[in-house]
Amino acid sequence: MGAAQALNSTAQAYGEQLLASLGAQPLRSLCGVDEHPALSWASSGLMALTGRADGAPQMCPIPLAACADGALAALASLASPGAFDGLRAAQLLSERAALAGLQRAGSAAAGGSCRLLAVADGSIALNLAREDDWALLPAWLEQEVAETWQAVADAVRLRRSAELIERGRLLGLAVAANALPTTAAAGWCVVSHDQRLRDAPAPPRPLRVVDLSSLWAGPLCSHLLQRLGAEVIKVESPQRPDGARKGPAAFFDLLHAGQRSVAIDATTASGRQQLRALLLQADIVIEASRPRALRQLGIAPEQLLAERPQLTWVSITGYGRETANEQAIAYGDDAAVAAGLSYWQQAASGEPLFCGDAIADPLTGLHAALAAWATHRAGGGRLLSVSLCEVMRHCIAFDPPPSAAAAQQRAQDWTRLLRDAGLEIALPSARAASGSAPALGAHTDAVLRELGIAC
Repeated sequence: MGAAQALNSTAQAYGEQLLASLGAQPLRSLCGVDEHPALSWASSGLMALTGRADGAPQMCPIPLAACADGALAALASLASPGAFDGLRAAQLLSERAALAGLQRAGSAAAGGSCRLLAVADGSIALNLAREDDWALLPAWLEQEVAETWQAVADAVRLRRSAELIERGRLLGLAVAANALPTTAAAGWCVVSHDQRLRDAPAPPRPLRVVDLSSLWAGPLCSHLLQRLGAEVIKVESPQRPDGARKGPAAFFDLLHAGQRSVAIDATTASGRQQLRALLLQADIVIEASRPRALRQLGIAPEQLLAERPQLTWVSITGYGRETANEQAIAYGDDAAVAAGLSYWQQAASGEPLFCGDAIADPLTGLHAALAAWATHRAGGGRLLSVSLCEVMRHCIAFDPPPSAAAAQQRAQDWTRLLRDAGLEIALPSARAASGSAPALGAHTDAVLRELGIAC
């Protein structure tokens, strides 16, 4: 981010709104790229990822790339100068696609595991991200079904969305309605527990982040905190390591190079003791588990905050903590649909489409990093709930078209602006990793010994 450049008004206003919602005072003016939201969408690689495979790339009527730029600018305004030099937030949203060679696929997500499926009263998004998800389909549909997307599409066509969503979420499937949400927004960052000690002294060492998360949103959050000088300790289960390790190695390297890897078997009593002791020596904890998963391990964020008042705990979920859907599974593509993004994209283009690649994931990672850093600077002592769906809803609500017709008109106007500017639609791109990610558990013994935790 060039310090001498001014943000476009949308990105700047969005970043300022985020800071105000956190009660954070910037150390300097928000800086970034001076670019219209339409040009940001096209230059980020996201437009190339949106549309049918055999059709033209599509303009999004929501300024998502500008929101990303605003979120990073807000974070940079709280950091030392130069922390994010060379980093463009909008381009972070397409890095995975660049490294995995993903392309736009219309009503199928670029990553391949999520589909928009027609049902009796509209359409739904179904994400079968795990191999075990396919085995759940007979229970979900109450009939045998071949393990093909066409068979699933045929089986749901005459079903109603509410029934499919309720039953699917009970079974642990990621499923969402392709419509505008009917419930009130909970807020992009909800403080579930607050016991800040404003005069607490800072520890005489670098900021320590313990990251229990996986895939994209949480790791991007810890990666950005690492750019701010934090020491990041990534904790994984030896039985179920981060699923991103099975993806493009270059993407995993990009988010995890320079971190330390600890493997802890939390199914054992000794492992749970080690994990708890490690968490109590963190300044920031990032986790992306359903709340009951941690409770089953005897890990209660509220209790750890009581024991370590300076701790900042960031809980990333699909739909938020202490909500009706707190146990529901969500991933970046279906969470964006649940927030209404595909509704607006369809209004603009006339077709059911996904936007970008799992776009709620990197947007949430950006927002979570801002919330974590701002809270830590203010003294910690908070449990922050940041959800994929609510971050997307917040971005959409910032500058939505007033109607479906207005969404179509905005997309046409912005596409015309892009054409008049003579800007080519960029393909997804990614930064080079600073090194290789550590092997699973490479630093377990060293970290535990260093922190005085029994091995």
